[in-house]
Amino acid sequence: MADWTKNLPQAARNFLEGRRLDEVECIISDLPGIARGKALPASKFAKQKHFHLPDSIFFQTITGDWGEAAGEAGFIEQDMILVPDMSTASAAPWTADWTLQVIHDAYDRNMSPIAFSPRNVLRRVVDAYAERGLIPVVAPEMEFYLVERNTDPAQTIQPMMGRSGRPAAARQAYSMTAVDEFGPVIDDIYDFAEAQGFEIDGITQEGGAGQLEINLAHGDPLNLADEVFYFKRLIREAAMRHNCYATFMAKPIAEEPGSAMHIHHSVLDAKSGKNLFSDDDGMETDAFYHFIGGMQRHLPSAIAVLAPYVNSYRRYVKDHSAPINLDWGRDNRTTGIRVPLSSPDARRVENRLAGMDCNPYLGIAASLACGLLGLEEQLMPAPECKTDSYQGDGDVPPVLGDALDLFEEAPKLHALLGPEFARVYSIVKRTEYEEFLQVISPWEREHLLLNV
Repeated sequence: MADWTKNLPQAARNFLEGRRLDEVECIISDLPGIARGKALPASKFAKQKHFHLPDSIFFQTITGDWGEAAGEAGFIEQDMILVPDMSTASAAPWTADWTLQVIHDAYDRNMSPIAFSPRNVLRRVVDAYAERGLIPVVAPEMEFYLVERNTDPAQTIQPMMGRSGRPAAARQAYSMTAVDEFGPVIDDIYDFAEAQGFEIDGITQEGGAGQLEINLAHGDPLNLADEVFYFKRLIREAAMRHNCYATFMAKPIAEEPGSAMHIHHSVLDAKSGKNLFSDDDGMETDAFYHFIGGMQRHLPSAIAVLAPYVNSYRRYVKDHSAPINLDWGRDNRTTGIRVPLSSPDARRVENRLAGMDCNPYLGIAASLACGLLGLEEQLMPAPECKTDSYQGDGDVPPVLGDALDLFEEAPKLHALLGPEFARVYSIVKRTEYEEFLQVISPWEREHLLLNV
């Protein structure tokens, strides 16, 4: 092994023990959360301190088109300097050779962080907490579907065939038999996660046909966002090994529940290490209520980040396992903001609005930003919802266009996430939304072609 591998994280060193490293994948998340980068021979990676990619990777829509977000210089595709964060070095255990992945940070030629790089956006929010003597802690939950291979976009998505030879059935939440149906895929997920050094807090069957949930242990927001970023690729690769797809679409199957990325938050005092949401007697603090108040006030402006695609808004359906408003409640899964059962030390606030289709760096950053604004502004929440929240009115914008309107009118949120990020994100998402509006759907052809 080359000398530089001696300082890798323990899981990466374990993966390479007794083996020759062949390749290093140098990667970075774009706005949708797709891994962009270059694959290098290990010998070449060892000789370089950074590499370059054009900043245009952040101006690209999910369809591969481009938003006019390059700024005053125009679309010149200037190079960024991408520097490896070696603490993120992780195995790529599904590859044919011995390969590591390393997440990189993006800088301009003056070594200033690229403001619209998602990892930098999250770091900016975490730093804002640190400046106030606070440490944010998060725990994401990842929901996704295992579905049959779908090579024709005109065809509807179907649940995968289970071990029994029957397609996965819906409404089997928490069924161990249902989990067993996907045993070979789950085994590979566990094996890949172990090779990458990730701790899975649990896997459960969710309410949809072929829908699973993976919970991650709580920790540092940047580390957890890195893990979700890695996990999406890991899960897709595990599924492909068994002739099925893993999809993180918010609403892949019309009649089934959508897939969320629930985010649990707590905040620690940097000096004492104590949970800001509990006092010495274990009671809820003003900060606890202020955090919830900030989410209720500012999450509408952040929905365009938490629900970034037109499909995302199909998830917010009454009585369909997704919130429709910003009510809060203790141990109440019908609300958009839930306070789970916990000890005082583990008291936390769960944001149930984020879709699994969001970029994990941006989703966590936006959610934390809303809570921090509540702490800053000392906002108090509306009265707790102690009944079925679906009986109330909806607070979630119905379409992406409306959500972008709210996002663009949120200077306080922009100040935390970064004004330049907000500018670029809005332009790219508007471009994407306009692309969608030019598509004629099967519903339109079926109901309008001969009837209007």
